[in-house]
Amino acid sequence: MGYHKPVLLQESIDALNIRPEGIYVDLTFGGGGHSREILSRLDKGCLIAFDQDEDAAAEAGKIDEEGFIFVRSNFRFFRNFLRYYNINMADGILADLGLSSHHIDDPSRGFSYRSSKDLDMRMNRDAPVTALEILNSYSAEELKKILRVYGEIDNAGRVVNAISSARDNEPFKDVPGFLEAISACIPARQENKYLAKIFQALRIEVNKELDALRQMLMQVLLCLKKDGRLVVISYHSLEDRMVKNFMRTGKTEGVMEKDFFGNPLVPFEMVTRKAIVADKQEIKINSRARSARLRVAKRK
Repeated sequence: MGYHKPVLLQESIDALNIRPEGIYVDLTFGGGGHSREILSRLDKGCLIAFDQDEDAAAEAGKIDEEGFIFVRSNFRFFRNFLRYYNINMADGILADLGLSSHHIDDPSRGFSYRSSKDLDMRMNRDAPVTALEILNSYSAEELKKILRVYGEIDNAGRVVNAISSARDNEPFKDVPGFLEAISACIPARQENKYLAKIFQALRIEVNKELDALRQMLMQVLLCLKKDGRLVVISYHSLEDRMVKNFMRTGKTEGVMEKDFFGNPLVPFEMVTRKAIVADKQEIKINSRARSARLRVAKRK
């Protein structure tokens, strides 16, 4: 399965305000669209890119450019690898969060309720826990919490009851069996939106996405130079809220610290007051762009 052009590509690269000799970090390499565009603007600069997915690693292997480093790792560990490569501070850090169309298009990855058979959903296929294992082994209370918090599912209790009844009969094996088990819980005329939320909740739990995002953002404070840019594209409210809170206060919870005199201690300056969104033309080409939110901040 090939990779599509990244959402908000030019907007995100322009937001980095790239200096030809600068040091930049692409935390979500994917198909390399952002990285290639960054590299095209560098002259004696350096780009270090991260991705935990083996398919992304294969794409990165196609890039043979001086100053390019690829690390196959979850971005929650990015500061350790910067230090390993003797990179103390970066001029810009970019993260395109969420699920790529590449993952959705590949039915073997289990990310899509429309075409998938396997209940996998791992970004890193070396990771130990799949969505199948979660559905078959998590307690009812754990499942309810996942669906309510990560999927914002109103009738999570009813869904979990359906899951429990079905797996008591026979453990889940695939996507069709899971969809059949919860079919009576899906609101009329809202099937696509509802199932997208269910799969989002499972995916976030499988990959511990919000924990990883929280850890990554806090490391940015230690790795971004003065006047350096942090550019993040998010796709659902849970991610976007955390990113917005962090850029405005330096805390993912959004609690602003103040000095002795009550003055706010804010480590960033918002470059864009509101999130940048895709235009109608881009949304027409790529439906994933509809939910994309680009936020930019500058380190003080």
